[in-house]
Amino acid sequence: MPKYVIERDIPGAGNMNGEDLQIVSQTSCRALEQIGPQIQWVQSFVTANKVYCIYIAANEDLIREHADKSGIPASSIQEIKTIIDPTTAELHASAN
Repeated sequence: MPKYVIERDIPGAGNMNGEDLQIVSQTSCRALEQIGPQIQWVQSFVTANKVYCIYIAANEDLIREHADKSGIPASSIQEIKTIIDPTTAELHASAN
């Protein structure tokens, strides 16, 4: 299934305490349960005013449905085409 990066504009996200983050996480998980197994939350990165989430989903419409059901906005949804990391450089270096 495709993997997506979702950008969520949430002013003050970086100031949320543990309880706030737990509530948001529970809200997200409830919406995921309602939608079904064709969407999975992998992890999220919280910055000052945004949250960047990684999801696996059958399609972008499921990501939008999750945003609607959870009330957590999805400002941008981008399908991940490939993943690179430092080992990518090593693989290319050995090919030259």
